[in-house]
Amino acid sequence: MTDAQGRIIDYMRISITDRCNLRCKYCMPDDLPSVCHHSILRYEEILRICAAAVGLGIRNFRVTGGEPLVRRGFLDFLTKLKQLPGAESVSITTNGVLLEPYLDDLAAMGLDGINISLDTLNPQTYRELTGTDALDAVLSSIHKAVVANLRVKLNCVPLLGINDRELPEIAALAQTLPVDVRFIELMPTEAGRPFRPVPGERVRNILRERYPDLRPVTEWRGSGPARYEQSDSLLGRIGYIDALTGHFCRACNRIRLTGEGFLKLCLYHDAGISLRELVRSGATVEELQQVMAAAIESKPEHHYFGDAGMQGGIGNMSRIGG
Repeated sequence: MTDAQGRIIDYMRISITDRCNLRCKYCMPDDLPSVCHHSILRYEEILRICAAAVGLGIRNFRVTGGEPLVRRGFLDFLTKLKQLPGAESVSITTNGVLLEPYLDDLAAMGLDGINISLDTLNPQTYRELTGTDALDAVLSSIHKAVVANLRVKLNCVPLLGINDRELPEIAALAQTLPVDVRFIELMPTEAGRPFRPVPGERVRNILRERYPDLRPVTEWRGSGPARYEQSDSLLGRIGYIDALTGHFCRACNRIRLTGEGFLKLCLYHDAGISLRELVRSGATVEELQQVMAAAIESKPEHHYFGDAGMQGGIGNMSRIGG
């Protein structure tokens, strides 16, 4: 369907849990309490909402968390979501720590893609950022996902004074592996306030020193807002998600479903509607569609990240869905 701005909304990000096995400092504070199990949607409730979403023209789904792999039964849920009539693509975002044992099953079900978070190749920096010694497990998962013929994208958040000197080495993973490496501007989360972002244009300049022939990619690379470049030296592509300095609101095609069942229309705004009580009260797919359609039509025109004097922002991404 289209919203009031005429944008085609065809992409939903679904958080199935707020819990995570890492404590990345810019994302999830150590003392953040978990949402109680009863408040989190059951898988069958999520699938009913997704069935309603498909009827509204939403065809692409990405399953996130927290860390989605920590929730029991996620493989069965992904299989059912993939089999949902009208669903064209189903992918996941993960930190990769727990991924390796599930790769064969994910490939067998026809998963359309895996995004893996990777902010550093330095074991000490990884430990300091995440609180865990798991870099080797993540790198092993990346290589084995490629062997399993899964489409892999790597997500890196450049942080000034922490990993900004590593960006060429992280990008070089696309030189030896057929993966897309994407650099995402730090979002203004509560936990991220102590960190300084590296603007997307600065990242481009750093990488062009290593790959001077980087040029825009014209082929389709997914349903998200990343803008890609290619180089003759790379097997994969380099992507940029400039949420703050490169507004892409006019082309925004997404909505989010939080683990607690809130249909969130924009990361910046609180606009949206809770579907949890509606779906738990036995609402039909048609009734869900009516409520969802009315909400989506009122999707905000744009965010105000970085605009002085504007109120709003992001709370904790683990509860919204990364």
